[in-house]
Amino acid sequence: MTRFYRKFLASTFIGATCFAIAADRGTDITVSGWVIDSACAYTKGLDKPIGVTCAKACAKNGSPLVILRDDGTIFLPIDSNTPSSSQNSKLMPFAGEHVTVTGKDYVRNASHALVIDKITK
Repeated sequence: MTRFYRKFLASTFIGATCFAIAADRGTDITVSGWVIDSACAYTKGLDKPIGVTCAKACAKNGSPLVILRDDGTIFLPIDSNTPSSSQNSKLMPFAGEHVTVTGKDYVRNASHALVIDKITK
């Protein structure tokens, strides 16, 4: 084999390996918590929403809805498709309610993003 060909194969293998390692497939998870708007979850330090009406009003005004687990962990619902879309329409019927969600958890630097498979009261 020529020297160039060996270098090409080695760099291709290394590149493919790095790409495979970098792809996060998420972890299956079940989360119980409150559907609350993100602004209140972060700025007000609430343990649960003030109420259904408040959570829905904030969401209708553009605030992303999140899942606030009972231990205080916040999960940002995301779409697994590219381009992605807001998950508020999926969560709006549950705004201000305590729910159980199953899906895939993606963790990055202590932040949690959640691709929702199923959500129930």
